[in-house]
Amino acid sequence: MLVATRDTLASAFAGLLASSAIGLALGITLGMFQIIDRLMEVTIETIRPIPSIALLPIALIALGFGYRMEIAIVTFACVWPILILSRAAVRGIEPRLLEVSRALRLSLGDQVRKIIIPASLPRIFVAFRLSAGIALIVAVSVEIAINPIGLGAAIMTAQQALRPDLMLAYLLWIGVIGYALNRGLVIAQQRLFGRAALVGEAS
Repeated sequence: MLVATRDTLASAFAGLLASSAIGLALGITLGMFQIIDRLMEVTIETIRPIPSIALLPIALIALGFGYRMEIAIVTFACVWPILILSRAAVRGIEPRLLEVSRALRLSLGDQVRKIIIPASLPRIFVAFRLSAGIALIVAVSVEIAINPIGLGAAIMTAQQALRPDLMLAYLLWIGVIGYALNRGLVIAQQRLFGRAALVGEAS
């Protein structure tokens, strides 16, 4: 069980980190530049509804079995909440903050680092929490469907061995992991942002 847990969490966290970097970069860019957002809107809204599991045949051909394929699917599934919520967070920044940055003649990089990210971070963390749950769900789903590693594959092995007790144990263990992950992120959110965390939740 510990080996299977390690494999699942390794893929889930790697995909979550990759999707966070990609989604945050794209979300900030689209939030800051409306012309790019309008140009990319059709492309994003066409690709976003594609179920991540539907990409399994393509990912399997391109990457084969193993971590790389699972990480790619998790990244695709998790990038959208982070992209959309970070874009909304950037657009929701107090306009006077941006006016101050322009008055101080901050460079684009300094605006992002000193104004945009700090002001939108509480909402971005909410997106990260949401994506963390999605990462675990998708990782286990990929393992159940096709990838012979992790907790999902262990569930399928228990099914083939006609061990419903073992299947139930794995399912409960996945639930415990998901609860612990979300609880840890909630505590981190409250300690990092205080009352601002409630604003991010409400938004």
